[in-house]
Amino acid sequence: MKKTFSAVILTAILFTVSTQAKDVVHTKQVQFDKGSNGGTQTGKIQGYETYNYKLGAKSGQYMRVSLETKNASTYFNIFEPGKGPGGQAMFIGSSEGNAYTGNLPKDGTYTIQVYMMRNAARRNEVANYQLHVGID
Repeated sequence: MKKTFSAVILTAILFTVSTQAKDVVHTKQVQFDKGSNGGTQTGKIQGYETYNYKLGAKSGQYMRVSLETKNASTYFNIFEPGKGPGGQAMFIGSSEGNAYTGNLPKDGTYTIQVYMMRNAARRNEVANYQLHVGID
């Protein structure tokens, strides 16, 4: 009985480690071309991979973000300064859609996270995307 229990525990630990190893997070600072107030980030994610785009902005500025992708399970979230993935998002793409516009509540660095829903990530799907970001 002890050997079987130990084998079950070891299997659970190995499964947890292998599942966590799938999570790949990329971070990129967003900078616009000189004289421009917006730009497009082109990327590709696969499975549990995510991209976190960082963008500095001031309170009251108007931000617009939209996502174009052929993978219907790919979305983005927006986190205000001091918050990030794993915390409360100010915009949740899976429930609010693939476009955000609004005035920003705080000065600081905002995070735009592009990710795939778990149903597609488990199947190791690939999503090519274009993330359009602008600040006025």
